[in-house]
Amino acid sequence: MWTHFEPVHAVTYFHPRARAAYEAVGLRGYWRGYFAGRAAPLGAVDAPVVVAAFFSFAPPMVARALPSVWRLATPQEALRARLTGAVQALAEFTYELTESHLVEAAELLEEAAGRVETAGRVLGAVNAALPRGEYPLARLWQAATTLREHRGDGHVAALVTTGLDPVEVVAWRCRLDQSREFHQMARGWTDEEWAAAEERLVEKGWLTADRAPTEHGTATFRAVEEATDRAALGPWRTLGAERTARLRELLEPIASRCHTIIPRQSPIGLPAPRTPTGDATAPAR
Repeated sequence: MWTHFEPVHAVTYFHPRARAAYEAVGLRGYWRGYFAGRAAPLGAVDAPVVVAAFFSFAPPMVARALPSVWRLATPQEALRARLTGAVQALAEFTYELTESHLVEAAELLEEAAGRVETAGRVLGAVNAALPRGEYPLARLWQAATTLREHRGDGHVAALVTTGLDPVEVVAWRCRLDQSREFHQMARGWTDEEWAAAEERLVEKGWLTADRAPTEHGTATFRAVEEATDRAALGPWRTLGAERTARLRELLEPIASRCHTIIPRQSPIGLPAPRTPTGDATAPAR
């Protein structure tokens, strides 16, 4: 289900209309919009709160955006901008779908989002507490966002149990299957911090001396992913197998279109979408 609701949420990061909506309220530059939009449900918080909640960013990178973005736009303005941009992006991707399709998808996804367990899940909780959207696409996007942040909170909790710090997590993943060139820049870590993190990963048994993932690291990472999935199961158990399958069917054409704007290199970590035959395909752009 994550592969079906995450692309819906992700339009807020990658669609030009989403960027334009942030710029319209004074949040020029990608990272101002990102940090203001994603942090806005928390209120006018300072950098330490976001460093903790978002987990993988270098503190100085966050501090460059917060709290200064709140002088450009209030959290309420940022919330309106992110919803406006997301709805406009989704409208572009769903115009061929019927109103009944969108209403049914929104209702089912909203019901799932209404069943999230918020204890210990800060970003999931503050998004779940936001007012219900007025139109189907607004409801669809907000429900996808609540489920996405709820799942992310569980993922961070699972990562914390490994004993790795944020830069170690990112550095290890880049030794497994991701690009250091991209992810180091996207999360703001310096070369010195990255090198020190890899040294610690060797000491902790996650990397070999020649910086290859160890069996211990790979097995622990797999356990983190399994724990993340278990922690996110609640809404789908409540919705039930039949209605979850129906929701997956309704989201399929929406998610596949939204996936086309997610860059090939992205911190989100979504797998490539699959064709009806089950073959992975690259995003269209």
